[in-house]
Amino acid sequence: MVGTDNLVILSGTVYKEPRRSVSPSGVPHCQFVLEHRSRHIEADCSRRVWCWLPIVISGQIQKNITQCIIMGVLLNVQGFLCSHKGRHGLYKIVLHAKKIELIESGD
Repeated sequence: MVGTDNLVILSGTVYKEPRRSVSPSGVPHCQFVLEHRSRHIEADCSRRVWCWLPIVISGQIQKNITQCIIMGVLLNVQGFLCSHKGRHGLYKIVLHAKKIELIESGD
């Protein structure tokens, strides 16, 4: 299979309150939106980078960490991108988290 790499690492702030649920098969899920802001050099120019990205955590990984995931918390999220069909038949990109770390604010 060609082009099988799919790994994303993104840090940011929890922008929307997490929504927790359990699937009919008993798998726990947690969904929230991460807001990322940074600066990068592109074509010798500094540019501001900003995005909101939906995050999904499923299974046992979510049980231990999701109690700490509240609006405003800084996180480092590692996982893979997947397309989800949303309302009105529109597709969106979602980051499925495999590893989440809390980032200490230093305050």
